[in-house]
Amino acid sequence: MSASESEKIGKPSEPGEYDEGMLAMLQIIWGDGFLSPGGADEVARVFEGSDISGCEVLDIGCGLGAVDELLVTQYRASSVVGVDIDPVLLQGLRVRAERAGLASRMRGVKVQPGPLPFAAASFDVVFSKDSLVQIPDKPAIFAEILRVLRPGGRFIASDWLRGGSGDYSAEMLEFFRLEGIAYNMATLGESAAALRCAGFVDVEIRDRHAWYLELAQHELQAMEGELEPMIVGRIGASRARHFLDNWRQLVVVLDRGELRPGHLKAVKPSVAQEYCG
Repeated sequence: MSASESEKIGKPSEPGEYDEGMLAMLQIIWGDGFLSPGGADEVARVFEGSDISGCEVLDIGCGLGAVDELLVTQYRASSVVGVDIDPVLLQGLRVRAERAGLASRMRGVKVQPGPLPFAAASFDVVFSKDSLVQIPDKPAIFAEILRVLRPGGRFIASDWLRGGSGDYSAEMLEFFRLEGIAYNMATLGESAAALRCAGFVDVEIRDRHAWYLELAQHELQAMEGELEPMIVGRIGASRARHFLDNWRQLVVVLDRGELRPGHLKAVKPSVAQEYCG
């Protein structure tokens, strides 16, 4: 099977990819409301050295809104607008905001693939936690992020990236099949270059491969051990077996270095500068 034959490669994410079983499973592993690796602890690592107090923040791929609640309550953002393509996830964000009494400071907006539905210079910070991997056109989304940022505004993100280029291995394609969601992967270096070409400056990259390999191995051990009864009780034996196979394959591609999560930070210049056309 080649990459071109996989319907989830080179295409945007679609509503419904995160079904009830997947949502339950990910939250068992990563915490209530978290749909990406490391939960609140990894959010803290993404924001190391970055103060967003008083900032208006856009979160691309907000999911169930646990990160957005943290941005307001722990990181003191003045407001957060989370965007997602899936109305089920956005409903989770709305419930979370109302339950926390934060509806005036965090809200969700349903979007379609393509340009962001916001005016230029609308935000101080654009954030994303492992969601840009679901967007095929990296130059376009980086250009949109630059557009909606105010001069001097910051892009702060983590993403699921790849090691090397060329065709995906059979092991990686099997991982994609088990995941069942869109994967559009660049390397850390390619992502940094695309940010610079979009017009960003002060681009910083941070390889998180070693951290996630170790974490995923511990997660798999827990899924095969103490967490198994909870997982089976929540999503059933068949789905539990699927996710165990998925996590075993995750460890394989991490161990091979083909999956390499990373952090990305960049700044919109205060004045216009020349960039790659």
